[in-house]
Amino acid sequence: MSGPMDVVGHAALDYLFEVEHIASPNESYPITSYEVLFGGGGSNIAAAMAQLGGNSRLVAAVGDDFSTSGYEQHLDNLGVDLSLLYHIEGEESTKAFVYTDPNHNQSSYFYWGSSSKLSDMETPALDFVHLAPSEASFSARVAQNSEFVSFDPGQDLVTYSKEHLITILDNTDILFANIHELKRVKEMTGRSFDDLKQSISTIVVTCDSSGSKIYHKNKKIDIPVVAVKAVDPTGAGDGYRAGFLLAFRKGLPFEVCGKIGSTVASFEVECVGCQTNLPTWGAMKKRYEENFGALPL
Repeated sequence: MSGPMDVVGHAALDYLFEVEHIASPNESYPITSYEVLFGGGGSNIAAAMAQLGGNSRLVAAVGDDFSTSGYEQHLDNLGVDLSLLYHIEGEESTKAFVYTDPNHNQSSYFYWGSSSKLSDMETPALDFVHLAPSEASFSARVAQNSEFVSFDPGQDLVTYSKEHLITILDNTDILFANIHELKRVKEMTGRSFDDLKQSISTIVVTCDSSGSKIYHKNKKIDIPVVAVKAVDPTGAGDGYRAGFLLAFRKGLPFEVCGKIGSTVASFEVECVGCQTNLPTWGAMKKRYEENFGALPL
């Protein structure tokens, strides 16, 4: 497969709050600090791929503040192809509000903004696409029109209908999910994990500090985490997927893909924000070889 790695998803402004405790209903706690950073699953993955030297193209709906916030220039500087963006006049870009306590527990809220308009947009036919969290009907149409599909339902799974989810899964070649998302997928579709493995050639299950598991052709590959001092877990999953998919496109074995994903994720958690500590291929390779031995590339 040649051409860019397309990534469908959100280009969001992340409002990241540090709080003393995650509030239960009818409770309130002080916010100790906050900052506004560039995020959104689709943009995070495209940005990480580009910084690693990959040819990534972002497919997203953006609002008027995409340019005025500096986000457009930031992605352009990284080398992300922005030719398939949908610019929605009069709308604000998507925003995420993430609250994190000292134990790294999180509570998140999402303002869809411009992303909500994707349901009305004509979908492109793509060669190799990763579907990060996005508008469900748009993602379903992209999945049907694309040659190779990687899918990560993420936090937007709660917005998917059963019909849209099944349409995407039936066209998916690689599924990424954490254990909670996988449980939800099974509940929504009525399919067992064995059913999913029969229809999807590769399933990658991330398990937080326990690493990840890759299921491919009746084999399971266990991938450990790369131990670092974690400051912010927010972008770890996006970093993992960016590294994994770039390695996959390079033709590397699945075990190496997972280890590269784990290595990229380790950079992501060292700083607050999803795009503040993106590694180059050289930096990733150095840390990979410190943890796993020689990288076969």
